[in-house]
Amino acid sequence: MSKYNQIYSDLLASITTERLERGARLPSETELMDSYQASRGTVRKAIEQLQERGFAQKVHGKGTFVLSTNPIEFQLGGIVSFQETYPRLGNDVSTEVVEFTQIPLEGPLLEHIKAEAGSLITRIKRVRRIDGKRVILDINHFVSDVIPGLSRDIAEHSIYAFIEQTLQLQIAYAQRTIEAVPRSKDDQQHLDLDGQSHVIVVSNQTFLQDGRQFEYTESRHTLDKFYFSDIARR
Repeated sequence: MSKYNQIYSDLLASITTERLERGARLPSETELMDSYQASRGTVRKAIEQLQERGFAQKVHGKGTFVLSTNPIEFQLGGIVSFQETYPRLGNDVSTEVVEFTQIPLEGPLLEHIKAEAGSLITRIKRVRRIDGKRVILDINHFVSDVIPGLSRDIAEHSIYAFIEQTLQLQIAYAQRTIEAVPRSKDDQQHLDLDGQSHVIVVSNQTFLQDGRQFEYTESRHTLDKFYFSDIARR
């Protein structure tokens, strides 16, 4: 595990287990640098990640403080996998892989993936159940040359953990859109819509630190289960 991930994970564990309660001050950058023998940039990156995910807030001249020990389910400021999110959604959460195929990059996908036409793409469809209801359909497209070795078993767990821990690649940023769209045949087949005519689609084009796009995903949500939040800072 990298220094950045270690610092982030340790601070996150302290917050979510409430060893650091809401309003508590996090160790200073200097204290963390000394404790982990890490650079200031590495420490700042870990703290910024906590801020992006709604766990902490930096107050100028005073330090960084715990903002929440249980932030809202889906926050728009960070890149968080379902695997990282679902411990806060309840106990009855599961993932089912309903499609795992490889296809050439062509047609409409060319508008969303910055890679050579004809490149091999790994397409994965996953249904997320919460409390027994099928409420999210994730349709993932990964550039196979950039993310080799994907399998159905990995897809049933955490693809992002595989990317970061096994492939040792650094996920950097995503370009994201959110829109309400009429339900599709896939939605009707794989989601419990209960008569809903539309779904909320969160689309992500996600990039590595070196600038390569590795993923295009449509995460399709039922209307009755989720709301989305961001934390605005001045």
